[in-house]
Formats: sequence, C-alpha cells, structure tokens
Amino acid sequence: MSLFNFETFRLGVRNLLLHKLRSLLTSLGIIFGVAAVICMLSVSEGASADELRMIKLLGTNNIIVNSIKPEESREASQGDTRLLRYGITQDDVDMISASVPKVAHVVPLKTVSHTALQGEYRMQAEVVATTPTLFEVVNVKAAEGRLLSGADLRSDANVCVIGAEVRRELFQFKEPLGATVLVGRPRLTAIPFEVVGVLQHVETAGAPARGVEGRNLNREIFIPFSAGRSQFGEITMKEQAGSREMTEIEYSGLYVTVEDTEFVLNVSEMVRAVFEKNHKDRDYDIKVPLERLKLAEQKKRNNQKILGLIASISLLVGGIGIMNIMLASVTERTREIGIRRALGARQAHIRAQFLIETVVLSTLGGVVGVLIGWLGALLLSTWAEWDPIISWWAILLSFGLSVLVGIVSGFYPAVAAAKLDPIEALRYE
Repeated sequence: MSLFNFETFRLGVRNLLLHKLRSLLTSLGIIFGVAAVICMLSVSEGASADELRMIKLLGTNNIIVNSIKPEESREASQGDTRLLRYGITQDDVDMISASVPKVAHVVPLKTVSHTALQGEYRMQAEVVATTPTLFEVVNVKAAEGRLLSGADLRSDANVCVIGAEVRRELFQFKEPLGATVLVGRPRLTAIPFEVVGVLQHVETAGAPARGVEGRNLNREIFIPFSAGRSQFGEITMKEQAGSREMTEIEYSGLYVTVEDTEFVLNVSEMVRAVFEKNHKDRDYDIKVPLERLKLAEQKKRNNQKILGLIASISLLVGGIGIMNIMLASVTERTREIGIRRALGARQAHIRAQFLIETVVLSTLGGVVGVLIGWLGALLLSTWAEWDPIISWWAILLSFGLSVLVGIVSGFYPAVAAAKLDPIEALRYE
C-alpha cells in the first residue's frame, strides 16, 4: 500500500472516529441485519436438522404400516361395547411376502394390552407382541440384559423387554432383570412376563408430541409374537374413562424393510396397492420415512431461501441508512473536499476516501453482527426444543453481504463527492 493510499485510509477512519455516535448509529442497520440473518438461518437449520434426524432414526429403508380405526367404526363404538374388526390381516402379510420384490423383512406388531403392573406400581403402557427382527429394523439396543431371541419366539416364552420409561416407573427402587411384570387387567387374570432386558432410551419416533410416527417406544413392553397370540388371542379389550372397547385386530402394525434405499419408493407403491386391493375401508395408514425425508429436505431448502431473503431486507435497510448519512456527510464536508482538490487530490482519491468510510462501517458492523447473531442463536436455543446450527456458510454469507452493502451504498455518495467542482466547493459555506 502506497503512502498516499495509507493516508487516505487514515483520513477515512479518523473522520469516523470524530463522529463516534453517528458512526455507531449508522452501522446499527448492518449489525442487526447480519445478526438477523445468522439467528434465523441457524435456528431454522437446527429445527430442520432435528426433524431430519428423527426421520432417519425411523429407518429410511422401512415402510411403516399401522392399523387404524375407520371413521364409521369410531362413530359406532361410542357408548357401545360391540366387537370391532379392522386393520392389517394375515392375507396382507402373505401377499406382501409373496408378491412384492426387494423386501428384506416383514416385521409384525400386535398390541395385546395397555396396562402393566409390578408390585404396587401400575402404568398405562403399550404391550406389543413382535419378533426379534424389530430391534434390528429400528436400530434399538439393550441397555441392560438382552433382547428377544428366536428361541423365545419358538417356545412361546413369557419373557419381555421393557422401555426406559417403563423401567423408571415400575422399577424405581429395584433391579428389573429377572423380575415379573403382570400384563393385563387387574380384575381378570393378569399374565406374568419375566423381564430379560431394558432398552436404551429410544429417540426413534420420539415423544408423541414431536415424533413423526406418533408413538413412544420408551413406554412400550415387547413380548414374543407367538406368546402374544397364544396368551391373549385375537381380541383386545381397552377400558378408558368408563368406556369399554373390544377390538379384533390380527396385526396392529408392520415394518416392511426394503433391501436397498433406491427401491423404497417403488416398493411403497406396491404395498399401497396390496392394501387398496384387500381393504374396502381405510383402516390402515402407511408411512414412508424416505418420502418424509425428501419432503423435509425440500422444505429445509425453501425455508433457508425465504428466511435468508427476509433477513437480508434488514441489510438493505442498513445500506439505505449508510447511503443517507454519507450523502449528508458529502454536503457537510463540501469545503473540505474543495480544499483537498485544490491541494492536488484527484477524483479517484475522493471516491476512495468515502468508500473506505462506508466499507469500514459495514465491515465493523458485520463483525459485531456476527457476534450478536451467534449469541442470539444460543439464547434462542434455551426456548426452542432443538439446538441451533450455526454454519460457516451463513456467517460468510451474512458478512459478505454486509461488506457488499457497504460498497454499493457508499458508491453513489463517493461519486457525488468526487464530481464536485473544486471552485464551487471552496465557495460553499
């Protein structure tokens, strides 16, 4: 940098320091604009990442089918205790296994009870009969003991694996392994199941309020599918708030696992075709995590564009503020500009001085805005249910935009100052 260029830079910075409050107020638009960009993008990124993580935990190779009560059955069951039949059948399972290609596993689930007891403790918990393959399909591991095995399935063993919240509520002061959990209604003969394992805390589907599948595996008890059928049969009775509901459901749910992710969407269409053929009523619900993942990724990209555009408006407002102040500064310093021109300064030197001032303002505002945006994103995380993700690209984008806004907004005032006639500038009062 030549001596003159350094002197021009020094003059620009000195002029800003002579009006500290005005310089600060001028840069506030840039500061809050950059902070808004970082805060909004980081919180949006954190929310999207949390949603994507929850969907991925369901397994992008899985197709989840659930039995649901048709609307007409819901109306008929109010104040009624008649038997309701609906949902997934053995014919559906056989047809999927026989006719749908690229299927690695068809894992059955059957809810056999909604009540569990252990000593003096009782809780509402879903008791689900299934096969050992379920734990592999949803990537669930045991924190204590073991999972269900093929031997349990073949021997109709009365054993169970409990979720983390079941362990906390039923076994507050004792070791669960080897203990007995009574499954069923206390007024009838409850069936004992020995606890052989406790699951790790599971985020697959999350809590019902946030989960994309609407179930909480931490509050479920898993028993062998064969034991569930032999001990409980096909009819399930549920009592709640003085009402009684009897249902006959062969399968309350299925996990259809596809061999490769690239076949998931095609296989899901075939599974839908099977259910449309076998069911006149809409008594099933099919969820494809991969479809949700693609939609969530598209929504994430759209949100980033929209939020970035909205937040960038603050930077535009900040740039307008800088231009306004710099135009006022040109008028205020007209005589100074005339003196410099008279002493030999060229138009390029005058332009450089004013551009240096605007770039310094916007750069320092960008740095302060990045710090405020970072702290603001961390502060917002205390209210949000997810952690913000402050990406480097968001910081570089917002900082780069702040510098660009400084150059653009300062260019017109700099050109206007450089084009002043030296003689007329010296006469200006």
